[in-house]
Amino acid sequence: MSESRNVSYSFLGPTGTFTEAALAQVVEARGTSWRAVNNVGEAFDDVVSGRSVAAMIAIENSVDGGVSATQDALASVPDLRIIGEYLVPVNFVLVARPGTVLADVKTINAHPVAYAQCRRWLESNLPHHGHLPASSNVAAAASLFESGQADAAIAPPGIEKHHDVVVLARSIGDNANAVTRFVLVSRTIAVPPRTGADKTSLIVELPEDRSGALLEMLEQFATRGVNLSLIQSRPIGDALGRYRFVIDADGHIHDERVADALLGLRRFSPGVIFLGSYPRADKQPIQFTSRYNDDVFIGARDWLRGLLGEPEA
Repeated sequence: MSESRNVSYSFLGPTGTFTEAALAQVVEARGTSWRAVNNVGEAFDDVVSGRSVAAMIAIENSVDGGVSATQDALASVPDLRIIGEYLVPVNFVLVARPGTVLADVKTINAHPVAYAQCRRWLESNLPHHGHLPASSNVAAAASLFESGQADAAIAPPGIEKHHDVVVLARSIGDNANAVTRFVLVSRTIAVPPRTGADKTSLIVELPEDRSGALLEMLEQFATRGVNLSLIQSRPIGDALGRYRFVIDADGHIHDERVADALLGLRRFSPGVIFLGSYPRADKQPIQFTSRYNDDVFIGARDWLRGLLGEPEA
């Protein structure tokens, strides 16, 4: 245990956040020190500086899509790798100071993402409320006692275990099946072994703003039978019309079809960032047609070596 106490993991705090719930799924993190941080930049700084061996970060929500702050940070901080992904069901409760009832609520403190995911419930039950943004869902509840500006807060279920609040309403999220995807980010260079149910994450810059450039990038995957489960554009920021794409590809870098696609990407654009290959959280095996099996790619290379008079690998 003495070694475990010297190992630290970072997560977006404070205690009680969905990010902490994701970190609780990491077997290696159990019995270690956990550092609550305020934002993605601070979490990555912990990893880069060595204060933490890894950081748990939200990267995608099933309702709102990709988390732009995480995607932009991954593009700008070098030598980071995603070593695992974790899914957390997301729902919310409306809480207030003891003695408050729903009719008293005029102003609500909430993280903007949580607020957006509860909009229909709020419009139906509190149509004339005001909104004060919070830095996190847990911070929204804590602010009820710190500033007193809000009458209620949107927070994660179970928040009453950490703060002296009463729950005015439960399950107020608009989508009962909402899920947030979190990734564990480290400076570990070693790629986890492939399992057959893997995902590869990349950031790719279009080399130039011209007709057909995006199609050429996508063809690197399509012609090798690699499905994309996420593709989202983010502005590079140096000029209008310049974009990078955050991509999740089905498969592992040790799969021949994925490796060949990466080679094609690198020829297409020098701005390719490999974020990692890691097991899918849902453990669903990747489906693809037999013409993209490893032995097909290996056989094609051996055929070319034979034409060149070279021995097979």
